[in-house]
Amino acid sequence: MQTGLRRQGREFAIKILYCFSQAETDMESVLDLFWTNFRFGNDVLGETLEDGDVAIAPEARQFAEALVRGFYQNREQIDRVIDEFSTNWSLERMAKVDLAILRMSSYELLYMADIPTSVVINEAVEIGKRYGTGDTPSFVNGLLDKISRTYRTTSA
Repeated sequence: MQTGLRRQGREFAIKILYCFSQAETDMESVLDLFWTNFRFGNDVLGETLEDGDVAIAPEARQFAEALVRGFYQNREQIDRVIDEFSTNWSLERMAKVDLAILRMSSYELLYMADIPTSVVINEAVEIGKRYGTGDTPSFVNGLLDKISRTYRTTSA
């Protein structure tokens, strides 16, 4: 899969996880509502479109759904790990965008060993720059670095 398609998939996953954090419903309902109600340009950034129905690259959608479903299936463990390493910040106090980024990236660190640690963290930081606040990149970077040092044997 091309790097751009993975970035696009990650950005979709962040948007879906953000929606999930705002709704009290099951993940499949959130996925269905997300794909049904939003239309995106077929570019690396996945910008929403006001009109038109542009196809989403199937690989990006599959990767996004794999990340979202993976988090959902392991959410208790992932949230426990994030909470363990986030000193002075409970999950409830975190910005929802930051939490969505941390959940997706923590899933990758804990369950997708084939993706290098540096790629997971760099992608999270870049997505944080795009969607978060000025503090998001350093917050996400510091927390994911702590998680990776405990749960990954190498930082490749």
